[in-house]
Amino acid sequence: MTANYLKAMQSYLTENDLPKLERLVVTKSWWDTVDILDRVVGSLVYDRPELEEIILKWSLSDNIWLRRVAIDHQLLRKEKTNVQLMEKILLHNLNQTEFFINKAIGWALRDYSKTNPAWVAGFIEKNKERMADLSIKEASKYL
Repeated sequence: MTANYLKAMQSYLTENDLPKLERLVVTKSWWDTVDILDRVVGSLVYDRPELEEIILKWSLSDNIWLRRVAIDHQLLRKEKTNVQLMEKILLHNLNQTEFFINKAIGWALRDYSKTNPAWVAGFIEKNKERMADLSIKEASKYL
């Protein structure tokens, strides 16, 4: 799927599509599928902040793929990142042993470090005892 196709598809989504996207995440679970869907979900949530509560629930799910989408749904938002939401989601997912969760935490922080390196450095410093080495390594790439 091209970026233009995804962008066009996203313009047709409504909050009623979130349960369908959730079903796709939990039934077509692997990083390549999920990593496309996180941006689709992200655009839906960005346009409808009332859906943030659902993303917070996903960040606590027993399903690692829902957690991964919650962690990475704000990738590439730069200064439009909802930092408070990102922080809550990240804090929900510290102390994990799951590779795909720890990698996602690192990616979310690394991406945001391009916009706000001081915030990311502070987050790492404050939470490094609870963060996986992989998350710290990924997050620190541009610091």
